[in-house]
Amino acid sequence: MLNLNDLVLFAAAVEDGGFAAAGRRLGVPKSTVSKRVAELEAGLQARLIHRTSRSFSLTEVGRDFYEHARAALIETEAAEASVRRRVAEPSGSVRITASVPTAQLYLAEHLPRLALRHPKLQLQLDVSDRFVDLVQEGYDIALRSHFAPLPDSGLVQRALAVETIVLVAAPAYLDAHGAPDAPVRLADHDGVLTAAGASVWTLHHRDGSRLQVAPRARMSANESVALMRAACAGLGIACVPEGFCREALSDGRLRRVLPDWNAGRVTTTLVMPHRRGLLPGVRATVEFLADCLRAAPAPDA
Repeated sequence: MLNLNDLVLFAAAVEDGGFAAAGRRLGVPKSTVSKRVAELEAGLQARLIHRTSRSFSLTEVGRDFYEHARAALIETEAAEASVRRRVAEPSGSVRITASVPTAQLYLAEHLPRLALRHPKLQLQLDVSDRFVDLVQEGYDIALRSHFAPLPDSGLVQRALAVETIVLVAAPAYLDAHGAPDAPVRLADHDGVLTAAGASVWTLHHRDGSRLQVAPRARMSANESVALMRAACAGLGIACVPEGFCREALSDGRLRRVLPDWNAGRVTTTLVMPHRRGLLPGVRATVEFLADCLRAAPAPDA
């Protein structure tokens, strides 16, 4: 069986063009490199290198041997790296920032399971709707929900989930006022709006067409849970990300309105500085969240 260290010395001598240069790079005496390569040749019973005081070149057998030796070293390095990645237990603190809706919809449920899985990992979640500068404020990860693509900021971006914004209302409201059979009918209905000035909804059909409608303003709230609960209370029709109202739709507290239409989609993207993704704790958190959000029910078309 060949000594793997001899392969390392032989490959270094070939790549550096001599024993002295290889020894300098590896931090070993030239004589050690020369002796180990000679013993390698003796073990193989083949001359691998033509060497004189003025020249250093591979024999034909040496060229073939070098190609295989280099491939073996590459595979060895890959095997070592794979094991080191797996045995490196995630530990230390991971600072996460997210908006209120994102924290409620995704992180509140999933982060405790991650903490239980990795006892040495300390998760620090800061819930805020303000803009956060990850680099300046020392955050490892941000989860950002957005309608338009995020600007190119030099940060790593990884889209995790896309939520359809659906129109919903309480059965009692629809029984009392009737369910609209076309978007234009929404003008005759009460609406729960995202802001006092956001009186117009832009709706998208399955076929790609879109139009704008203006329901009667009944209440406004700039937070999705408040919107959903107002709709459940029978105040009118609301536009809510499907994830927030999935349970209420399932148990009958809410019903879809105009199911062939939606009010757009909101994307949740994980953002982090490049260097933070190299830390085992951050990497474990990123992969865990990606798996959790991929497992979420797919949005309607």
